[in-house]
Amino acid sequence: MPAPAPAFAGTPAASTVPPAPPEAPAAPGYRAVFRVREFRFVFVAHLFSLLGVVVSELALTVLVYDLTRSPLLSSLTFALGFLPHLLGGTLLAGLADRFPPRRVLVVCDLVCAACVVLMTVPATPVAVLLALRCAVAFVSPVFHGTRAATLADVLGEGDLFVLGRSLLRIVSQGALLAGFAAGGVLLTAVPPRGALVVTAVTFLASALLLRLGTARRPARSAGGAPEGGLAGTRAILRDRRVRALMVMFWVPPLFAVVPEALAAPYADETGVSTAALGLLMCALPVGTVTGELLAGSLLSAAARSRIVLPLAVTGVLPYLLYAVEPGAVLAATALFLAGATGAHTLGLDALFVAAVPEERRGRAMTLMTAGMMTVQGIGMAGAGLAAEFLPVHTVVAGTGVLGTLCLLAAAAELRAAGATEGRDGTVRHVPHG
Repeated sequence: MPAPAPAFAGTPAASTVPPAPPEAPAAPGYRAVFRVREFRFVFVAHLFSLLGVVVSELALTVLVYDLTRSPLLSSLTFALGFLPHLLGGTLLAGLADRFPPRRVLVVCDLVCAACVVLMTVPATPVAVLLALRCAVAFVSPVFHGTRAATLADVLGEGDLFVLGRSLLRIVSQGALLAGFAAGGVLLTAVPPRGALVVTAVTFLASALLLRLGTARRPARSAGGAPEGGLAGTRAILRDRRVRALMVMFWVPPLFAVVPEALAAPYADETGVSTAALGLLMCALPVGTVTGELLAGSLLSAAARSRIVLPLAVTGVLPYLLYAVEPGAVLAATALFLAGATGAHTLGLDALFVAAVPEERRGRAMTLMTAGMMTVQGIGMAGAGLAAEFLPVHTVVAGTGVLGTLCLLAAAAELRAAGATEGRDGTVRHVPHG
């Protein structure tokens, strides 16, 4: 798991708070983000962490199946990557603001490394393997929320923050494509426990990069006693605008995952080849990466704000093409277009960081991240359940209808909450499409 912060290169300043966040250049772009030295450490740590997560998911799933020969337990191992996020994000969210962010990030990486090391012990029973998988997922939202909040310190709250968040998402999508391929190759050369050793090393590398390459900053809520546990969560969600923005982050992935979850059954239903199945699995993340790169490179911050609602509410409309039971190429086109609408997230990030008070930013980011992971698990489970009773193409097309209605409702709520008192006492407006 990666994290944000200042410099490395052996300078004494790496252990102190930098005087001020960097100023955004006149024409910011992705290159400008990489000019911030601290972000480069965060980015590389993110690469290590992602590689570890993807390889561990694949290796642990294979290991559990080898030990039990149970498809149910094997699939449960993968599902456990989603389920604990809600509990961990809710109960531990306050840690993101209560302790110095660098310490939180490094400790989370070390906890994950320790869990993976225990997985490599041959005597570890399957029940403990699953419990350790839950522990990794339990701390994950705290790590990601803390890192997201700290990015605003590293890059400022303006356009560089938005582009930095976008880069980390782009890398995450690429890691899903490359990581599973690399993990598959790795598992042909080493046993699953050997692959887990590689995962432990990647977490340790991430922790080292974050410790040496990011600045020591005080706890975000050091000036006051933050609400703990559920009380703090309720305090965040009482703000109508923040709540509406969170819902807008959560609704799209709830429905977006349906075609991916049903890709294999759809391939079987339509009789397409294994190569076509690979095309269906890749189309959505490739579309997401393309949309974000274009929006981040070609559009101004104002333009990205204007397209938030139009792209969000049309995000799953391409799934309606499944109604005609399309072949692999047309289905992949629909998934690519749906993925490209994910460019709305750049504008949504800017709205979110502006809406949340700084002293609660870590908690809010943690809750938002936990919610996004949780709804993906719910979406996958719901898709599988629906496909037990209906043809797969009907389920995906129905998702296009139901998802669009839910997104329209979320957009209406965001509009209604668009003029509220900001933390500086001024009136802020959510840009409309």
